[in-house]
Amino acid sequence: MCRLLGVVSSSPISVVDAVGGEVLDDFLALTKVHGDGWGAAFLGRTAGAEPEAIVSAGSALHDMEFAAATGERRSAAAMVHLRWATNGLAVQPQNSHPFVADGIAMAHNGSIKPMGPLEELLDPGVAASLKGTTDSERYFGLIRQCRRDAPTLAEAVRRAVARLREIYPDASLNALLLGEDQLIVVHAHAHSRLLDEDIEEITAAELPAEHLEDYFALRVARPTPETLVVGSTGFGDLAWEPLPPECVTAIALSDLSMTQHSLVED
Repeated sequence: MCRLLGVVSSSPISVVDAVGGEVLDDFLALTKVHGDGWGAAFLGRTAGAEPEAIVSAGSALHDMEFAAATGERRSAAAMVHLRWATNGLAVQPQNSHPFVADGIAMAHNGSIKPMGPLEELLDPGVAASLKGTTDSERYFGLIRQCRRDAPTLAEAVRRAVARLREIYPDASLNALLLGEDQLIVVHAHAHSRLLDEDIEEITAAELPAEHLEDYFALRVARPTPETLVVGSTGFGDLAWEPLPPECVTAIALSDLSMTQHSLVED
């Protein structure tokens, strides 16, 4: 599981300038639990630009690379991920999010278990391209696979999420994706709940109460008319607003417009 932070701006901006130093400090404080690696991806405004990413298996706290990535790197869109490793999955760079392939970057917040049915959905070529051992990378592989036939990236994401929801009705499929001139937000955590041992760890770390009340929620805020921010619940004092549940939202880099694709049939 993890914490997610995404930024889209009408002009190149750093993550810290987009959200403010205090909000980023609140986000970084979550490494008390989410300290099993971190990663960031960045996307330029040039049409067709591909995301660039940096990942680490260490904690973001006191990491100079994290400070540089969030404080010095300026981009039209960015995502940051703090990892809390699922039990049994190794803490190593190839398991750190975001994953990058085919001109797309992705970070996931959730756990898809058992992993077998997910792996069975993947074509041999996609399965062979995987580098790590996580369910999250396999989820990303399914999105890449769906992109072959989908008219847009958002539709590919919607198809993949809808397929997984059939098999995993209670899983959190929350994710951020960067690519094809947009930030895509998957807010689909259904009936996901923290395990008792996770609740104990969060409580012992004295994280904000929101982590216990609605750990898997994703929210959106506009710190300025030129900047849009998406974040996991439980940090920062921005004017957060809820995102629709079971929904894929595409945010265009060109004008910060939001297009929503529901996973629930009318």
